[in-house]
Amino acid sequence: MLKCDEAGASGDCALDVRLWGKESGLSRPYPVMCHLLDTGAVFQALWDVVLSDATKAAIAGALGLSVLEARAVVSFWAGLHDMGKITPPFQAQVPSLYKPVRDDPSYISAPGAEGEKSFRHEIASHWALYELVAQAGYPDSDRLLHRSVSHQVAQLLGGHHGVFGAVLKAKEAARACDYNPGLGRSGWDDQRRVHFDELRRAMGAFAVPQGGLPAGLAVVVSGLVVVADWLASQTSVIEPRIPGPGWSGTASEVDAHWRGAVGTAPEVVRAARLGRARFSAREFGVMFPFTPNSLQRDLVEQLPALLEEHGPGLVLVTAPTGDGKTEAALFAASLLGRAAGARGLYFALPTMGTADAMLPRVEAFAARALSGERALMLLHSMAWLSSPGGRDGAVMSDAPAGEGALSAGKETAVEADGWLRGSKRGLLAPLGVGTIDQALSAVLPLRYNALRLLGLSDKVFVVDEAHAYGPWMHQLLVRLLEWLGELRAPVVLLSATLTGRTAGSLVDAYRRGAGFREPSQVVPRYPGWLFASGVSGVVSAARGTESNRARTLKVSHRPVVWDASEPAGAPVREGGRRAALREMLAPVAAEGGTALVCCTTVAEAQQTYRDVCAAFPDLAASPGGVRLLHSRYPADERAKITAECEAAYGKPGEEPVSVRPGSVLVATQVVEQSLDLDFDLVVSDLAPLAQLLQRAGRGRRHRRGSLGRPGWAVAEDEPQLVVLDPLTTSDGSAPPRSWGTVYDAGLLLRTSRILQECAPGGIAVPEDVQRLVDEVYEEEFVDRLEGAAREELMRLDEERLAGEAAERHLAVWTSICAPADVKGDLSRLSAREAGVTEELLTTRLGADTGRVLCLYEQADGTATLDPQGRAQVPAGGRHGLRASELADVARRVAPVPGRWLRGGEPGVAVPEKWGTHPSLRDLVLLLMSPTADGSWACRHGRYIISISDVGLEAQ
Repeated sequence: MLKCDEAGASGDCALDVRLWGKESGLSRPYPVMCHLLDTGAVFQALWDVVLSDATKAAIAGALGLSVLEARAVVSFWAGLHDMGKITPPFQAQVPSLYKPVRDDPSYISAPGAEGEKSFRHEIASHWALYELVAQAGYPDSDRLLHRSVSHQVAQLLGGHHGVFGAVLKAKEAARACDYNPGLGRSGWDDQRRVHFDELRRAMGAFAVPQGGLPAGLAVVVSGLVVVADWLASQTSVIEPRIPGPGWSGTASEVDAHWRGAVGTAPEVVRAARLGRARFSAREFGVMFPFTPNSLQRDLVEQLPALLEEHGPGLVLVTAPTGDGKTEAALFAASLLGRAAGARGLYFALPTMGTADAMLPRVEAFAARALSGERALMLLHSMAWLSSPGGRDGAVMSDAPAGEGALSAGKETAVEADGWLRGSKRGLLAPLGVGTIDQALSAVLPLRYNALRLLGLSDKVFVVDEAHAYGPWMHQLLVRLLEWLGELRAPVVLLSATLTGRTAGSLVDAYRRGAGFREPSQVVPRYPGWLFASGVSGVVSAARGTESNRARTLKVSHRPVVWDASEPAGAPVREGGRRAALREMLAPVAAEGGTALVCCTTVAEAQQTYRDVCAAFPDLAASPGGVRLLHSRYPADERAKITAECEAAYGKPGEEPVSVRPGSVLVATQVVEQSLDLDFDLVVSDLAPLAQLLQRAGRGRRHRRGSLGRPGWAVAEDEPQLVVLDPLTTSDGSAPPRSWGTVYDAGLLLRTSRILQECAPGGIAVPEDVQRLVDEVYEEEFVDRLEGAAREELMRLDEERLAGEAAERHLAVWTSICAPADVKGDLSRLSAREAGVTEELLTTRLGADTGRVLCLYEQADGTATLDPQGRAQVPAGGRHGLRASELADVARRVAPVPGRWLRGGEPGVAVPEKWGTHPSLRDLVLLLMSPTADGSWACRHGRYIISISDVGLEAQ
């Protein structure tokens, strides 16, 4: 079959079409050569549609080729990705197809070569392609292979299953078959050469690169190879193109298959919705149906000229809660996207709830401001539950205005089943809204991290609540910004309370990636914004703007004795927290209006809720009189409560003509971020100043006029924040033990001291905010204290700084290297330090969270998904749970502290017939029995876990 000459010269060998590349689910085996041609053609279509002109030119420049030559050459590389399938271990996976090849005397292998199962075909591609590419005349280095263009191509293509192999040693590369018997020998080498030469000839990729790709462009090309392979591997794409039985792989037949592949590839890419969104709107008034405020107007007036002079880059916006930062970000993203020729945007938020809330706002913006391909994805771990039918996200059509630019019903659900819904593909959509971890995964050594970087490489990356991340996630964000700077991807950062030091670290990271390593000395203005060019390196002076919501925050600093854990029926202690809450909330119960009580822990929120209900029974008995919101509810219950809160406390439709009925929301930190809630009074337990200011932003957030506020409320422009401080009483100088490590004790002490100083005159918002947020972290702060208090704060500061340094170190240790440190070795993007596991990388360090599903034991001995006994526990089947059943289960899952679940066996095992969907992974089922007080409970290990109207609790 090979028809090689006696010397085994590949030039005298015919293409062996018995070597299969795809066969599962197909009517006939698909030759390797056909798949290589298909992938090369799809890559060309992706090159044409997905990459910007600037990226194409950059790739061509790095290779020392014209853009047309670069297109042909890099597409040829994509076709070569599966060259490792021409090996005994791969072909032997289907014995009936392998037997004719195995019995052919032209193929010679070391004994047992086909048994080298660990020698996967992508690894074989890396090892085999180095020599093939070098022999084609690509620049090479015999001793330092990481500097070799030939090796870079081989390593890049060997990473098409998401992990890059280590750089080959020179002796290994010279004797690849000796080191890896799975490569085979005579015959196998010949066929790899024949396939290489035929693919190159058919694709016309004879140009020889003069240089290699820098790290950012190598990542882009690598990610695009993965996408091309995935698209070309779809059964629906392959089946119509399977050659007939007489196909023998002659040059004319190969050329005909190539022409067919080129003809069908554009439709394959179009069907996947991988095109480019266009930032077509130019005027603020077209993007938004209102007049810009001061911050937005300053961006309108100043940013275009900066972009025209210095090119795209990073915009940092710092402004109070409710000052229109989202619209400012979307407007800036539109200008940046148009200047950079970006293909879309990704809006990153801190939580799933905030991402869900942002989705419709981005949808509305896209409908008005964007054209072209506008496929929009919602991306977080439970996004598939956030749309009709239990499917994730929404997909925008490109229908003309007035014809339904946004699919919102059944059509959306149908489109949401498309190619972009597959695993790891969501970031490839032109438009995305999701959690920050979806983006930060790109800088962790996870499989397919290069694909995630590709997904962000040509988009405007918007980060909301940039202040909300601890040292671990902040350091990962720093590393991601370095990569985005390298990729010249535009960035918008938003924050309500960002320290100057933190702002500088983010801006400098982006500039460092773009090649500008000198510190920028950023000094943010509040409210205001600044611009840092990724092209010229220029950093504009921060521009301060007026706030349309300038006001004085009236602060009431209340020292209290900590009695939050005392039962609701216990006597009320004078000077205690319970007494203070009764005093603060009495006007709400008597005269109406709304109040937020923000607690530090879920347990304290639950106990506070019970205490408020006991103190104000008439208020508790009225619909919505007392509500409780925290994270420890089943997902569907939490979503219901959140929706009720948004309706009760959200933005008024018209000028209110009456005071809202009395209502108190007891909540945890979940109310701090991106929820548009408006209360007449905010009461909070002591927290770091930045968090207190975030909570205060929920006070008097919207204009309600004199008729819309209760008589007990102070003036409309003087929102009231009451801080209950346990650190300033005679019997307390440390945070309550129940707070654990939620907040750093030193920051609490600093905040307590600042509140004592500024409470009498209030806090001017926004004028005082930046100064006070920075002041909390000043080293000189300790000089304001004396004696034991000073020594204690110095000790606590030392502990905090050491802890932060440790978290930053861990983030650096676990994340991939900076782009400047790749230095030709792509394996640095995949390598993990010893002890770094997948679990460590995919969960936030320090998080100790489990997931439970409560099953309710009914009187007849059956278990149901609900206390009422109406929702039966699904049985599952051969293929796991149906989509509707899986959604029903997942909606009822609740997060709990991990310590609750250690040392105990679940009452019910997760049924095998439920399948292996990620949402079921590590799920603990709890069989709950009814109790005398109306709750449901079970024993798990050393805890009794119960669930009631206050959520999950443990004793």
